[in-house]
Amino acid sequence: MRVPLSWLSELTPLSVDAGDRQAVRELGATLDSLGLVVEAVERVPAPSDEVVLARVLEIAPIPGADRIRQVLVDEGTGEARRVVCGATNFAVGDVVPLAKVGAELPGGMVIRRREMRGVASDGMLCSARELGLGSDSAGLLVLASTGAAEGPLPGGVELGMRLGEHLGLGSDVVYDIAVEPNRPDCLSIAGVARDLAARRRLPFELPSPRIERRGPDARELASVSILAPEGCHHLLGRVVRGIEPLPSPPLVARRLLLAGMRPIGSVVDASNYVMLELGQPSHPYDLDALGGRGLTVRYAAAGERLVTLDGVERRLGVHKSAGGEEVEVEDLLICDSHGVPVGLAGVMGGASTEIGRHTSSVLLEVAEFSPLVVGRSAKRQGLRTEASARFERGIDPEGLERAADRFCELLAQAAAAAGASPPEVAPGDLDDHPLRQGRRMVPLRVGRVNALLGTSLTAGEIQRLIEPIGFTEPASGGKGAAGDAGEEGGGHRRPGAAAGEVLEVGVPSYRPDVGGEVDVIEEVARMLGYERIGRTHRRSPFVGTIGERNGLQRRVRRLLAGLGAHEAWTSSIVDPTLHRRAGHLGELVELANPMVSEESALRAHLLPGLLAALRHNAAHRNGEVRLFEIGHVFSSPAGGEGRPDEREHLGVLLSGPGDDAVSAVGAWRALAEGLGLDEARIRLAQGSALPGPWPPISTGMHPTRRGLLIAGNEVLGAVGEVDPEVLEALSLPASRRVGWLVVDLGELEATPRRTRSVRPVSRFPSSDIDLSFVLDDSTPAGELERALVEAAGPLAERVRLLGAFRGGDLPRGTRSLAYRIRFCATDRTLTDAEVRELRSACIEAVTTRLPAALRG
Repeated sequence: MRVPLSWLSELTPLSVDAGDRQAVRELGATLDSLGLVVEAVERVPAPSDEVVLARVLEIAPIPGADRIRQVLVDEGTGEARRVVCGATNFAVGDVVPLAKVGAELPGGMVIRRREMRGVASDGMLCSARELGLGSDSAGLLVLASTGAAEGPLPGGVELGMRLGEHLGLGSDVVYDIAVEPNRPDCLSIAGVARDLAARRRLPFELPSPRIERRGPDARELASVSILAPEGCHHLLGRVVRGIEPLPSPPLVARRLLLAGMRPIGSVVDASNYVMLELGQPSHPYDLDALGGRGLTVRYAAAGERLVTLDGVERRLGVHKSAGGEEVEVEDLLICDSHGVPVGLAGVMGGASTEIGRHTSSVLLEVAEFSPLVVGRSAKRQGLRTEASARFERGIDPEGLERAADRFCELLAQAAAAAGASPPEVAPGDLDDHPLRQGRRMVPLRVGRVNALLGTSLTAGEIQRLIEPIGFTEPASGGKGAAGDAGEEGGGHRRPGAAAGEVLEVGVPSYRPDVGGEVDVIEEVARMLGYERIGRTHRRSPFVGTIGERNGLQRRVRRLLAGLGAHEAWTSSIVDPTLHRRAGHLGELVELANPMVSEESALRAHLLPGLLAALRHNAAHRNGEVRLFEIGHVFSSPAGGEGRPDEREHLGVLLSGPGDDAVSAVGAWRALAEGLGLDEARIRLAQGSALPGPWPPISTGMHPTRRGLLIAGNEVLGAVGEVDPEVLEALSLPASRRVGWLVVDLGELEATPRRTRSVRPVSRFPSSDIDLSFVLDDSTPAGELERALVEAAGPLAERVRLLGAFRGGDLPRGTRSLAYRIRFCATDRTLTDAEVRELRSACIEAVTTRLPAALRG
């Protein structure tokens, strides 16, 4: 559903400027937190400042041209401007929009000075469609008429005024919201505004239409009746006469366009506007075209036919079953008083009573239809409309009269904007209401709320959360029976229950989705904010705990999610070609009976699958992602006999902005820190420090930007970057740098953990020093860091790698590593002399133990 910000702000004072990107994002985040997922945000500019109001001074023909005329207009500068125009619906003295040279119109058209039939046109006079304010392109948008080239202007009209300022149209923002099936109230602007107002503690007010009724009573002019009360619970009819074929005011037309609907005319637009604003569909019928001047609701006879507004003839009352046999079904029809079908109830009206330019009297139908009946008819006919979508989910049974009032008010506003006589609304309503429903009450246990949500809310707090969205006490909706505690809110305590234990909550009529206690608890959670509900682990009533490996997997997932990585799943049955392109040279475990030749082996590594996932994301313009996967890999048994060797690996692929080998090392350190590993027993080996040749776990990695994680004599994993040749082989840019970390979870589980100890927090200031060393590519960074940690001693609070650098004036085959060391004592402030001494000790330890030099 498309929701314009300006429309929301009319119902609740959001105070969000469409040009304030931060405020727009924050409002979108609020919608997300309410369960209204924002799928897209569209910024709509205001009408160009170069489109202004101008008065027509003179209209003259152009020799040899039948369809265009030259027009002199005054834009308030005192000098006439000549414009060539093809429209004919205006006269001297009319005030019309003038797009000056340089103006950019919706759609990207830029107005330029040009010559037609030898006459220079210095701008363009615009229609509503050209300005994005409606669909009318038959003539200019006439804003006012003075009847003469000179004389006083109507109030609020000033020549040269910007069109956007005159019409009150500024820039806007449209939120494209995914409304879940359990939120029928949010298929309306009012429903979304109500939720936002409640969350932000703002006032909210539905439109209160004011209409003037005159003329004969509606019962003298038309009639309505329901013959199928189980399909139509309530039918309200209203007669409006004296209608003229007028366009909607620019504000209404623009909002309809922003919401994704095409403006047609004031009558149809008013019906659509009310549906979008209040969530109540309605349908206006041409009263003079209705047989017997009335409406009747009944079920269709088998095989009955109706031509709907889209020009399709539909056969109703029957449907072909899965076996091909025709069976009778219940299609609900709107018929005239003679029984002739004029609409498919809740779905679409009929062509015979369509509103047209000659319509002068309307019978408005506002009804409450059965969701099941409407949904089935729409599905059978393949005709899901905006109206049927709302009826299928349920509408507000108490909102019919308000919707009819709002429809009439919009018609009166359209007439006033066009300078026409207001339409005549007949006194009295035609009302058939065979099925009435009382207000639904739900007992809400405070203890149950807190048990499900893991909160400690009081009865008063719960009441204050849900009252703004309409969950109130049964009678007045004001103060609850909890008045003994001096509280106000959305319910009263059930007599005989302990104080604060049970609230009797009245469900608002616009929430047909709320059927029981758990639904009300969900509303409590939404209004509280899911982000304010702490994470809790549900404990099974059965004896037992998760295993060590499962616990390790949970902790790893939680830590990597904290680094901004998303968990991926890739198939363990792979294409051997993909593995070869990713650098695998060994034998793969082949399947005896593969389903397809492209998936004929078990994977030996996680890297090819994650790179394929990265390629898929990049193809959808989402290449800057971080992915991780926990999965099994397989290798052929020694000698080719026996069962394959199966291991569980963790793979982390880092392709975010600025990610590289340093990012991968950082991810490993965050993982080691979070898991409590004893990093003193784990070394990062490179080059000559390797215990042997590079093992298969390092397949696909950069030849110089990789290292092995070794614990004791066992290879724990590998960390570094993906080989650019591998990236290119998998159709990824070889120029990008992608960090890669792979860990054997079996070895990780067996790695010693450090003894957990609490270090006191110093109240004295710390001191930082930065050191940069040049060392060979073959010297592991881990050895340099270990030397720094040992030399810095217990006063070192943190040793952090700032970055790596290659090239420039550095010798080939070397790199520069920069570290920041933070010193802090718990009993004093370190002096400059002490810090200098510690710095010297760190430099000496590195330069004497390693082939490294301090970089100047």
